[in-house]
Amino acid sequence: MAIWDWVLQAYGRPGVPEATLALQDIHGQNTTYLLWAIHARATNKDLLVRAAAAARAWDQTALVSLRQVRRALKPPLAPFPDSQREQLREAVKALELASEKLLMEALDGLSHERGDAPVLDVLHAASQAWGHPAPDDALAVLAAALE
Repeated sequence: MAIWDWVLQAYGRPGVPEATLALQDIHGQNTTYLLWAIHARATNKDLLVRAAAAARAWDQTALVSLRQVRRALKPPLAPFPDSQREQLREAVKALELASEKLLMEALDGLSHERGDAPVLDVLHAASQAWGHPAPDDALAVLAAALE
């Protein structure tokens, strides 16, 4: 299964959106990177560090700015018509998703084979390589939702 198809399927599972949002917004993780690591079952430190560097660079280049604009467009803002503001927000959201897909596919190109490590072990290794590890319980929530 192609990585983006896997991500969409995984994101549709109960608890995954909430767990990834918490890891992103509360614990400073890049959820695209974490989901890639799970798909690849990557635990190789060098690979994870290279992937984390690529994800950080893409965050600075595209993802963070797009996310900020999308979120800023959420509440009503006079005198702009709600329908037009929401239409613009949806367009920015589509760009944000396209940016996440591009990152996911680029990361997938770094991993040439799939490992077999348990999801929680992968999340611990990936979070460590990210540089600011998330708490074990937050990682365990995502792991449980994906297993």
